[in-house]
Amino acid sequence: MTNASYKQFCPVAMAAEVLCTRWTVVLLRELVAGSTRFNELRRGVPRMSPALLSKRLSELEAAGVVERTRLTDPPDVEAYRLTPAGQDLQPVIEAIGMWGQKWVETEPSLENLDPELLMWDMRRNLDTTPVPTRRVVIEFIYPELSESQRKWWLIVEPDRTVDLCHIDPGFDVDLYATVDLRTMTEIWMGLRSVTDAVERDALLLVGSSELIRSMQTWLGLSPFAQQEKLAS
Repeated sequence: MTNASYKQFCPVAMAAEVLCTRWTVVLLRELVAGSTRFNELRRGVPRMSPALLSKRLSELEAAGVVERTRLTDPPDVEAYRLTPAGQDLQPVIEAIGMWGQKWVETEPSLENLDPELLMWDMRRNLDTTPVPTRRVVIEFIYPELSESQRKWWLIVEPDRTVDLCHIDPGFDVDLYATVDLRTMTEIWMGLRSVTDAVERDALLLVGSSELIRSMQTWLGLSPFAQQEKLAS
């Protein structure tokens, strides 16, 4: 699967030949998080080329980690799912994420800001429980970004599905959140709270008082935010 073998019988070396090619662990993170379609996976790894994504998926399929199926609704759309061998990697991926949250220094992490990845993560981890049971639209505005990256919309439908739009969906907005990308990433990673950002004027919330009060809850946060960061 890799360009070169470690030529060691050790299970660690053999597993590394399957898992340690560039982008593979990050792709597995997306599969563990529940992404199945090619375009969903692309949104989770926006800086990975489609050609390389296809190559890594084929390699994981050949290794028995991923299986490819064809959906009937919509027709002719392929889905990628973890096999039992792939599902066994879930605690491994989670442990790597927890280690990174705990021991990787904050500044290097926050040098890799990516609005698309941040919003995609927020979309799939959003807790709809405190959100009103109607269509709710939340617009995030990152003033320092270019016009093409500045505005994002999270839409919670009455059936509790959550969509992410990068083009104005044309619905009335219930809550406007104006914030710089670094601050929003810090909130998402659990490095600061919504209340702290508001009090420091780093986060401006305008709209539904109900959504403002419950933002720390419905935002959901990164799955790794629960891990206290020990590296400065």
